[in-house]
Amino acid sequence: MPYLRLIEPGVHVGYRKLSSGPGTWVVRRYLGRDANGVGVYTVKNLRATDGKLLVADDYSEPDGQTVLSFHQAQALALAGRTRSGLESRGPYTVRKAVDAYLEAKEAEGRDVVDARWRVNAHIHPTLGGEQCAELTTERIRKWHRGLVKTAPRLRTKPGDDQQYRAVCDDKDSERRRQASANRVFTILKAALNHAFHDGMVPSDVAWRKVKPFKGVDKARLRYLTVDDAKRLVKACDANFRPLVQGALQTGARYGQLAQLVVSDFNPDVGTVRVRTRKRDGNEKEYYITLTDEGSEFFRVMCAGRAGDELIFLNAGRDWRKSEQIRPMAEAVERAKIKPPIGFHGLRHTWASLAVMAGMPLLVVAKNLGHSDTRMVEKHYGHLAPSYVAETTRQYAPRFGTATPSNVKSLKTKATIHG
Repeated sequence: MPYLRLIEPGVHVGYRKLSSGPGTWVVRRYLGRDANGVGVYTVKNLRATDGKLLVADDYSEPDGQTVLSFHQAQALALAGRTRSGLESRGPYTVRKAVDAYLEAKEAEGRDVVDARWRVNAHIHPTLGGEQCAELTTERIRKWHRGLVKTAPRLRTKPGDDQQYRAVCDDKDSERRRQASANRVFTILKAALNHAFHDGMVPSDVAWRKVKPFKGVDKARLRYLTVDDAKRLVKACDANFRPLVQGALQTGARYGQLAQLVVSDFNPDVGTVRVRTRKRDGNEKEYYITLTDEGSEFFRVMCAGRAGDELIFLNAGRDWRKSEQIRPMAEAVERAKIKPPIGFHGLRHTWASLAVMAGMPLLVVAKNLGHSDTRMVEKHYGHLAPSYVAETTRQYAPRFGTATPSNVKSLKTKATIHG
């Protein structure tokens, strides 16, 4: 096998060592991907005009005619390019690299809808026209940091100017923006690595040196008390209230609830079948066991309706991406819940209250759709009544040094932990 060196995107020059005599020069060109998403290349020896092999300068000085140095072989490989192949596509830009990466992920069956949204919002407008080979560490780092200063985008009608939400200065808002910036950077980095491995970029050093923000992925989990949850339900618009009730009864995500149909509810055993998209593109299906209250709620929601009808409707149609954000914020404000909580917090509410009531972590994990208890232990394990806590409180020494007080703490309306 020849030893190859990338000389420009999609073009390698290689030296092949022979068992005897001088080595030869080869050129490898990238032609694109086949129907299966596999990179296709051509590998040819460099030859003189009469068809004879051109050899390397292992044993004699290069003459540029029959014996070539690496520099001469490189120049000949570039001079021999045709405009009908890879080179006719022009400079390999970030836009081309990212689009090629997303197409490859789609060919593997991966869901790239969210990735495309982030790309169109944060990568193509600022970096899309830049050549991958000319990206510098400082340019990527400046772009990555700049994402944190960008105001959150609001849903905007097609054709209208993009609307933005005001930037909050509190630490948790900054953490969320940094976490979002990391997710966008992950897409860019994966796309550039994809281009590098395909031979379209000469080096990966520029983005390899850029580090994501640390310690920003772990959110402070927020959950409601039962009283808060009741107030929230009453404060919801009639159109939005069933969706909130469904989240509180199941712990399901917004996207899972939005695609539930009547046949997903099994009134005989009191379960709801939910589906979620996995990272490998496959769909995972699992069942949530309901309480008697939850079963009665879904029985009422499904009564007299066809099996293929959506359970939760938004003014007679399906709930779409991010449409829960505004009505949730309005309901939280009317219910006077401080600090505010998002729709995903209803999932945390179900899990947190279940754990504190003594539900085994494995059961909580199964109802949340996790294959084991690791995620539940990470986020909710400290809420569970534990042998360690109970034993410590029973046997740890008491010193009698605490000063009695008549002051009693007030129970807060909402709990924050993390």
